[in-house]
Amino acid sequence: MKEVKASMAGSVWKLVAKEGEEISEGQDIAILESMKMEIPIASEQKGTVKEVKVAEGDFVNEGDIIAIIE
Repeated sequence: MKEVKASMAGSVWKLVAKEGEEISEGQDIAILESMKMEIPIASEQKGTVKEVKVAEGDFVNEGDIIAIIE
């Protein structure tokens, strides 16, 4: 099990992956918006999205868990 964490503080602009979805290494899970920039948050491993911990519009800080990959 691997936690996908926010690389910086920002708002969750878009969730790309859904719970139960099979994803590959490097595939985007979510896109954050910070300082008018879009920052993709990608999975570091292949697997299944077990849980998405945030919703679109949520504010996250650096290190907050975005999703859990199994």
